[in-house]
Amino acid sequence: MTLDYVELDGPCAGGDTVSGDCSGDCGGSCSESGAGCADGCGCSEAPEAGAEGCGLAPVALKAAPSTSGGKPGKAPRPKRPDFISTTNACKLCTPLGAMLAFRGVEGAVPFLHGSQGCATYMRRYVISHYREPMDIASSSLGEKQAVYGGGPNLKKGILNVMKKYDPVLVGVATTCLTETIGDDVGGYLREFRNEFGDLDLPDIVHVHTPSYNGTHMEGWNAAVRALVDQLAKERVEPHGRVALLPGFVSPADLRHLRDLIADFGSDAVILPDLSDPLDGPALEDYAPLPEGGTPVADIRALSGAAAVIECGRSLAAAPVGSSGPATAGRVLHERFGLPLHSVGLPIGLRETDSLVSALEAITGKPLPRRHELERGRFVDALVDGHKYVSGKRAVVYGEADLVVGLVSLLSEIGVHTVLAATGARGAHLAESIAAVTEGMLPAMPTVIEGADFEEIADTAEGLSPDLLVGNSKGYRYARQWNIPLVRAGFPIHDRFGGHRLLHVGYAGAQALMDRIVNAVIEKTQSDSPVGYCYL
Repeated sequence: MTLDYVELDGPCAGGDTVSGDCSGDCGGSCSESGAGCADGCGCSEAPEAGAEGCGLAPVALKAAPSTSGGKPGKAPRPKRPDFISTTNACKLCTPLGAMLAFRGVEGAVPFLHGSQGCATYMRRYVISHYREPMDIASSSLGEKQAVYGGGPNLKKGILNVMKKYDPVLVGVATTCLTETIGDDVGGYLREFRNEFGDLDLPDIVHVHTPSYNGTHMEGWNAAVRALVDQLAKERVEPHGRVALLPGFVSPADLRHLRDLIADFGSDAVILPDLSDPLDGPALEDYAPLPEGGTPVADIRALSGAAAVIECGRSLAAAPVGSSGPATAGRVLHERFGLPLHSVGLPIGLRETDSLVSALEAITGKPLPRRHELERGRFVDALVDGHKYVSGKRAVVYGEADLVVGLVSLLSEIGVHTVLAATGARGAHLAESIAAVTEGMLPAMPTVIEGADFEEIADTAEGLSPDLLVGNSKGYRYARQWNIPLVRAGFPIHDRFGGHRLLHVGYAGAQALMDRIVNAVIEKTQSDSPVGYCYL
């Protein structure tokens, strides 16, 4: 393959250049203009507009002799380049998810084994969504370490973290660079413990998270599994608490789930718990290690739990790998024989009912009156609001488990999902959607895994959607198609309070339905030539 230039059909424009893949560690993808990266990595630049090269764009092709008297190597512009590129990925990088999971452990410092740019990119994404400071340590590898290995930097970096933060735990995640050069992180950490065993060392948990293979959700799930696998090794006396592995949900969701379990008369060990570390109160002085998170002692004592609830249909369908159980819940089930209840993300009526059934089975108690009333109010809202949204067509995108829950809720309120997309692969999205919408949809939606937003947009344009449901990255298309975007999930960069949105439980279903119905009403009002104010 050679890099050549082919003539474009028109003048230089953002849509006329050919995008390429990022070469940076963070796994971001090039913007449509080809002149930079949406997620902060570097890309090859397209020829500058206005220069003599304007009207030319780089494309990989095989040089071929001219058959029409033109210059050798020239060819008509192909309809699509003969390589695969990602345009505005419908996912974030794998170690970002691991960093967030480690942040949900009390006294933990997330640590990236890789280049400094990876930590900067991830901090930017996390801070703009949660509006909270987020320290991420880095081994800061450069060209020398890329050749000779990053072990010395990793060890020195952990010592620096110990001196600056005095952490209880250091969560080490790899990046594209360290996975590509083949750093033996587990071996480095064994050497570190042997070399510095005379010091008061923190717990160190490591996880492999190359950005070129997976999504931020796979990084999150891998980090949670690593925390359980590497810390919960000994059987302890039963304490009767419920071990809840909630998946990647908002701080508001975590607080609601904790209250739900408490109302059943039980205490919960939630892993990980971001509710305080990434949604805390204002402090007079900056705290390098924010309060809150799951105590390491509680993770070590998970073997004494009454049962485990693991949320996420993609996790329930995950195959057993060569390295053992595929999920944290299965580790606890197979290692200690704990009852495991695998449920979907509890968004909407049906999926919340499944979680409630699990809690009733664990505690032996019926649904508390408070939540029974919340369920009844939501059912009443279905009656009151169906006339505004019944028959509307939606495109839903984001993390696979979130998409499943949102499609379930939409089908319950009468909205037909015409396209469901996720950046993950092997997430069993179609099977999960079929299960949660059985008997409620006139037809299955188009389902795309491994999608980027260019593919989502190309597919959606022929489906005439009335609204989009997902994170802020879909705003461009909502604006282009003049339809509402109902924001849910992560990241939400263009609105305030995205981390305080409630998605789960009967109260979360009510809040989401209200937002969806009001978005449809607002669109109808704005399109009306006379407007109206009475519903």
